[in-house]
Amino acid sequence: MEGFSHATLTTMMALVGAVIIIAALLSGLIERSGLPQVAAFLALGAVLGPVGLDLFDVRLGSPLLQIVATLSLVLVLFTDAVSLNLKEVRRHLNLALLVLGPGTLLSAFLVALAGWWLLDLHFAAAAVLGAALASTDPVLLRGVLKGERLPGAVRQALRLESGLNDAVLLPVVLIGMTFLGNGALAASDWASFGLSLFLLGPAAGAAVGFLAVSALVMMRGRFGVRRDYESLYSLGVVFAAYAVAEAMRGSGFLAAFAAGMTIAALDVELCDCFLEYGETTAEMTLLFTFILFGTSLIWSGLAILDARTLAFAALAILIRPIAFLASLAGFRLAWRDRLLIAWFGPRGLSSLLLVLLPVFVGLPGSDRLFSLTCAVVLLSIVLHGGSLMWLGKRSRSSHPPQAVVAPTPPVPVPSARGEERFGKDLISIEEMRRIRGSGAPVILLDARTDRSYEGNNENAEGAIRFLPDRAAEPQATALGLPRDALLIPFCACPNDETAVRVAQELREAGWPRARALDGGWEAWKKSGLPTVERK
Repeated sequence: MEGFSHATLTTMMALVGAVIIIAALLSGLIERSGLPQVAAFLALGAVLGPVGLDLFDVRLGSPLLQIVATLSLVLVLFTDAVSLNLKEVRRHLNLALLVLGPGTLLSAFLVALAGWWLLDLHFAAAAVLGAALASTDPVLLRGVLKGERLPGAVRQALRLESGLNDAVLLPVVLIGMTFLGNGALAASDWASFGLSLFLLGPAAGAAVGFLAVSALVMMRGRFGVRRDYESLYSLGVVFAAYAVAEAMRGSGFLAAFAAGMTIAALDVELCDCFLEYGETTAEMTLLFTFILFGTSLIWSGLAILDARTLAFAALAILIRPIAFLASLAGFRLAWRDRLLIAWFGPRGLSSLLLVLLPVFVGLPGSDRLFSLTCAVVLLSIVLHGGSLMWLGKRSRSSHPPQAVVAPTPPVPVPSARGEERFGKDLISIEEMRRIRGSGAPVILLDARTDRSYEGNNENAEGAIRFLPDRAAEPQATALGLPRDALLIPFCACPNDETAVRVAQELREAGWPRARALDGGWEAWKKSGLPTVERK
């Protein structure tokens, strides 16, 4: 690779290490403060770039940028799709259609119209810019959706939008690029383009997703699959889907999304780590990409600022609320919920990744589109990031932690000798019933992942929701869980990995009698224990 020296490789390795270390160390602080994570990594990029320590500088023509940006977009599309809860989509189909159709597409159209009118862009260039700027940032939204700051209806709408909007907008970008490159294609050429875009890529992705999950289920049933390898399996699926589609001259990006959708549609009970590892890897890649942008690229948005560009950037931010409020006008939602859905459309990495596609193929005027997108993204980070911090502070002040009363008065729990019978990590349904019958305090914790939890509206009776992707000690303290109670987390993954991990964290944090339920959610249902319907 031209210009790729040993010093560059060393610097890049240091950068990857810095991303992982800093993201891990600051994750709790960022979550509590509401500070936009992307802002911290853009700042780190600026420190490492030419204006700062001058250790790293990435330009639009850099092969490294193309590789990292392609990987990021592939991972974003796959993780968005595989994390989708299709039961939830079907249950709220009207809402999904509203946020994607009149909401997302109307936003893209109005932004394109503003670009054509204010900036004299070619109609195809305006369409590409509009589609890119209608996409929402996955890193910022993921943090919001995992937290408790938003009402349930708002979180539901944003989850549906974030999981599906890139797949809706990507074809608009690719079609716009075709017009920019050669708008005078013959009918047969357009037919060939449509075939490769809408059939070959998705078909390849669906086939890879189906075969990959079928093979995983077969091998797991016959021989077992190690948890750490099952974690890596998700990355193998998405990269294989992309490669197969590109070899068939289809869209590797749409193949990645189709592979994820196929896995979600098969409704196979995957190990939680399958999803968590893919999401974490995608987020690390996205944060690394933000550092690359932060060295110098994203600041090009400041260099082109003038009255018309500022007016366009402001319109690009304000158009979404207008489009979404109009789209949701007939939907039964509280006015405040509509405002939050309409406002929380942060522009970030997805917008930059989409607008880079014409840059990488050298289409005329694509550099200007990228700079315009950078200007809007910087403004969005300030406005949307600031509103997230405000919302987080307001939520914490108005909703103080509420203690949970133990289901029975504290009485002596079984002796250590009795505990040895159900092991250090697991407790069976039968043993749990026996301990409950003895009058000892027993608290059931629902530690299913969001995907599993939202997949149906049933809960184990008396179970307390315990988020598995958040630190155990602050949650247990906020819930007021008695330290002498038997805490029994359960999950829905095949080998109870998540519940075992949560139980271990609780024991280390000072709840010594935490044990994971053997068989988890499936064992609870099969045993005939009572369930309640979640409203």
